[in-house]
Amino acid sequence: MLEVKQREEDSKGSFYIESEGRKMAEMTYSKAGTDRIIIDHTEVGSELRGQGAGRLMVESAVAYARAKKISIIPLCPFARSVFDKNPELRDVL
Repeated sequence: MLEVKQREEDSKGSFYIESEGRKMAEMTYSKAGTDRIIIDHTEVGSELRGQGAGRLMVESAVAYARAKKISIIPLCPFARSVFDKNPELRDVL
């Protein structure tokens, strides 16, 4: 089971998956004011490709946005495609 962790510093943050202390996947974001985050990049290492790691990180960002009552701007093409394919996630856009 893949576990997504979150790190946030000042106006930037990321959702990531690590194994044995090594980052295997990461999705980065920037805060846009107090009510929005912009997902700007998603990268998944070859070891995790095809296992849903990218989607899992997007879903974690959606859960975070719902909990904080903020919205997401998916500039990253991968994140945008996840929202396009999954209407149930679009309430945070």
